[in-house]
Amino acid sequence: MRADRLVSLVLLLRQHGRMSASALAGELEVSTRTVLRDIEALSSAGVPVYAERGRHGGFALLPRFRTELTGLSHDEALALLVAGSRRGGQSFGLGSALASAMLKVVDALPEGHRATAAGATRRLLIDPGTDLLARGVAVDEAPDAVASEVRRAVVTGHRLRIHYEAVGHDPRWRTVDPIGLVTVRDQGYLLATRSGADRTYRLSRILAAEVLAEPAQRPDRVDLDQVWQDRSAQFRAGGELVAVRVRVDAARRDELVRTAVAVLSDESEPDGWSRLEVTFQDRRHARWALWQLATGAEVLDPPWLRTDLHERASALATWYAEPRERTTG
Repeated sequence: MRADRLVSLVLLLRQHGRMSASALAGELEVSTRTVLRDIEALSSAGVPVYAERGRHGGFALLPRFRTELTGLSHDEALALLVAGSRRGGQSFGLGSALASAMLKVVDALPEGHRATAAGATRRLLIDPGTDLLARGVAVDEAPDAVASEVRRAVVTGHRLRIHYEAVGHDPRWRTVDPIGLVTVRDQGYLLATRSGADRTYRLSRILAAEVLAEPAQRPDRVDLDQVWQDRSAQFRAGGELVAVRVRVDAARRDELVRTAVAVLSDESEPDGWSRLEVTFQDRRHARWALWQLATGAEVLDPPWLRTDLHERASALATWYAEPRERTTG
């Protein structure tokens, strides 16, 4: 904990210049006495921190002092900020920038720590391309050129012109005011407004993008998490969702929940199964999700979905009922 605090102290002095002991204590949430001890520890370690007396005095670093981590580009710094999210760099077109930034981070480590860090990275794997059953993980990505333009508009606060292909419609150009980027379950979304109305665009459906010169019409500050929750609520209330009541084996419950838009109710049953009411985007989504679960789930309602799954299963059983001769070319 103290090592983290010492690093934070140095970064505060780097960013703000001269700061009083009380101001540092407030930022670090420690006592003034603790700050003075930390300053002494940094000085003993060779960090060029010095005190200035007087009414406007405080502590500061020598003007030429800087950390060893240098040369990070804007995109590299941004990639590091989103690296904690699932596939954040890849979803926003920052994959190459993230790789470059991490090389610079490793290069900035003290000599004795580089081998340890390199060995550690070989023992940590996040989000591999397949699961334990060797099923491929589908990643919904936009082309790098498109993602770069969209990201630039979001970061710089300019209007954006996009060539967007909505489901069931021909692609067409739209001019939007970008608010932010969100990635959920490996799918990237652009949150924006168009003519003042809320709009959410899937990044993989943006075929081309162009940053415009005029500034975006958007608030200076935004709570992106709250905006996403509001958009989700609007989507669920859109009137096109399909509600399904279903019994599901406990071993398959999480799989069902992951594919559903929302879970409206969830009750456990004595036999280890659960009875849920969930919603899906449309009939096609509901049909696909329940078919994947096979005998791990039973649709209770609506009747059309039970009939659909029965007919599909019957057709498949008939197809495989009789052995067929293997044909050769």
